[in-house]
Amino acid sequence: MPPSIIVVGLGSGGEDQLTLGILKSLESAGIRYCRTADHPAVADLAERGVAMEPFDASYERSDSFERVYEDIAETLLGQAAANPEQTVAYAVPGHPMVAERTVQLLRERSEARGVSLTILGGESFLDQAFVRLGFDPIEGFQLLDAAGLKREHLRPSMHTVVGQVYDAYTASDVKLTLMSVYPDDHEIVLGQSLGIAGEERIARIPLHELDRQGSYGNLTLVYVPASEDLRLQRRSFERLHEIVSILRSPEGCPWDREQTHQSIRRNFIEETYEAIEALDLDDPDGMKEEFGDVLLQILLHSQMEEETGAFDVFDVLAELNDKLIFRHPHVFGTENAGDAEEALRNWEAMKAEEKRLKGRPERLSLLDGIPKDLPALPRAHKIQKKASGVGFDWPDLEGVWDKIAEELEELKAAVKDESRERQQEEFGDLLFAVVNASRFIHADPEEALAGTNRKFAARFRYIEEQLSISGRKFDDTDLLEMEGWWQEAKRAAD
Repeated sequence: MPPSIIVVGLGSGGEDQLTLGILKSLESAGIRYCRTADHPAVADLAERGVAMEPFDASYERSDSFERVYEDIAETLLGQAAANPEQTVAYAVPGHPMVAERTVQLLRERSEARGVSLTILGGESFLDQAFVRLGFDPIEGFQLLDAAGLKREHLRPSMHTVVGQVYDAYTASDVKLTLMSVYPDDHEIVLGQSLGIAGEERIARIPLHELDRQGSYGNLTLVYVPASEDLRLQRRSFERLHEIVSILRSPEGCPWDREQTHQSIRRNFIEETYEAIEALDLDDPDGMKEEFGDVLLQILLHSQMEEETGAFDVFDVLAELNDKLIFRHPHVFGTENAGDAEEALRNWEAMKAEEKRLKGRPERLSLLDGIPKDLPALPRAHKIQKKASGVGFDWPDLEGVWDKIAEELEELKAAVKDESRERQQEEFGDLLFAVVNASRFIHADPEEALAGTNRKFAARFRYIEEQLSISGRKFDDTDLLEMEGWWQEAKRAAD
């Protein structure tokens, strides 16, 4: 017979929760292990003469749970292979298929190692949770592991049980994650040893006290009842999608229903510029609001397409997720990138490969990928970078300075005796030449000019303030006085 392991569940209480089949399997096993001796059934079985060797020492000498689980799985497989004539029994708290990583490792590895694996279910701690905490899982239920709990796992509209809250440190992590969705004083339930007479503890406490309870252990869980309070969903992307779909529905807002891609196109542009202004001002509150306004535009346009059946915003997210992973082979694949320049080359290479795989036609010009509605200054910068990428560029700044001087002289000549159209053309040539300089000194021309605009506006407002203080208007001053105030504002800023 092949080597064999039988995994049994001990339930969440004493021996009374064991099935007769599990008891017989443990009694007949030649080698017995349990994941932990810290379980009431282990002591009860020992009194019956069914002793088991616990793996508690593995937890004490290891620096991570995953390493403990690896050690347990390999020990069991090794014992089975070394003792093919005996069945190796492995007992775990609760049900073997509920929150038992060691059992998952055995399932993954036993067949390849030639070991027969049998799993006998026991009463899960969930059985007691449903009864003792009084909720029906059919209403919507999720079981989460305290060790891997993340904010995106949380769904306030579902009953939530967080298991394996081993200690105060784990409880603190769970508390902080829950606080990212629930208010600090939100009532939760801390359950311990559910269904075990004399040991059960059920306490309703405010969330902020979760890590101040004194005792925790293998049988400690946190229960957060389902709630229909929409305020708990205010951080949810799904809730935002729902709100936008309601606004566009027949029962929604008449204005929102009437909009089309073209009618709110300018809104998208304006909201983007307002977000950029918040960035430039380094205004966190402004960013928070303006980024939301940009996101709303994306949701509105996506909702319009969802109504036609073309795609929805979740398709947009899927496309973006795929793109980010595909274009970062140095993060999610086997490529390497030692610096930002190499990472950018990887991005461009994968971007080209992505378009080839999607069967998109190659562009006729290197410049075709630059958006035609991009403002002129950043568009000039992008055009020059594309040309520079294939070697069409000045070798150094000296050539750029010469070109700027040449264009300046041509503009001066045009202003003297040529048409307005010609003057505008020469002025554009000068600006284009100056943008060349921004590339060579690694300055973004749009950011540079925006900074100068802000600087000018601040100094000009200082002049207005000085006039207001003296009760005068611009008609009551002259250029010499205003220049003095300008210099004052400049010195104050420096």
